[in-house]
Amino acid sequence: MTERFDRALGALAGVALGDAMGMPAQTLPRAQIRAAYGRITDFIEPFPDHPVSHGLRAAQVTDDTEQTLLLAGLLLENPEGVDDHRWARALLDWEADVRARGLRDLLGPSSKAALDALLAGTPADETGKGGTTNGAAMRIAPVGIACPAQDAGALAAKVAEACRVTHATREAIAAASAVAMAVSCGIDGADFEAALPAALEAARIGSAQGYPVGEEDMAGRIARAVEAADSGGEEELLRVAGNSVASRESVAAAFGIVRLAQGDPWQAALLAANFGDDTDTIGAIACAMAGACAGIGAFPAEKLAQVKAANGLELEPVARGLLELRARRAAG
Repeated sequence: MTERFDRALGALAGVALGDAMGMPAQTLPRAQIRAAYGRITDFIEPFPDHPVSHGLRAAQVTDDTEQTLLLAGLLLENPEGVDDHRWARALLDWEADVRARGLRDLLGPSSKAALDALLAGTPADETGKGGTTNGAAMRIAPVGIACPAQDAGALAAKVAEACRVTHATREAIAAASAVAMAVSCGIDGADFEAALPAALEAARIGSAQGYPVGEEDMAGRIARAVEAADSGGEEELLRVAGNSVASRESVAAAFGIVRLAQGDPWQAALLAANFGDDTDTIGAIACAMAGACAGIGAFPAEKLAQVKAANGLELEPVARGLLELRARRAAG
């Protein structure tokens, strides 16, 4: 296994592991998490009739992982760029399948509004102009794997392309660009601390793209979250960053959690699962970055095996295909 393959696999596995750990707690305030589960320290089933996760079993993933793999497949089928209507159709087909499975974890608010608008005839370059939530950042890891880190502008442009239909705002693009750059730097061998400055720069570049809606200084939000993690730990990070579905909160929180976990993906998953509100997405984002920056060997093997078995995941071909795309882009 080459180091880049190790890191790419770590990024994809991180999405799944962080997602599955946070699944039982998603949408719940911290106090309710403690009342229902105590401190989450392993994969567990959601309590009966959970508002979102009802019907899922321990170690199963949610929309974060499924949409990440959906985007990866689209990138591999269309190396030259994201086809807006194919992407929209793929997301709508995915939601239909979720409903058919009797699950409740459907499209997020930004994605749903954008796709409804597209079906109603709104041009694809306008449908995402209100999307500031974290749906783009949660599934952006494949873009980070497939795009070289050396050209931050080109990476941010590819992120914006993937965001266009559902999250074409400066807040969402900047947040997703930061995540994608952290992943991309990890693929090249950087640890999280080395990747952080490039991720902040990518956020600054990303904030100049898309509709001028939402947080103007996503890089600043991320930097303050990391500082809060250093100065006051988990509680201070929550106070400064927040934990909602807004990109400005959950993505900033994910960066702070990786700092708190000292780059360890399993520790990041545990922290995210107990952080409150959008726990599965915060976990997916944090562990994607930590996994890319630490590699697949940093994960507990038995936990990875449990997630893969619970979901029938085959991540190796996806990682390999995205790295081949990265190599082609690097060659020009």
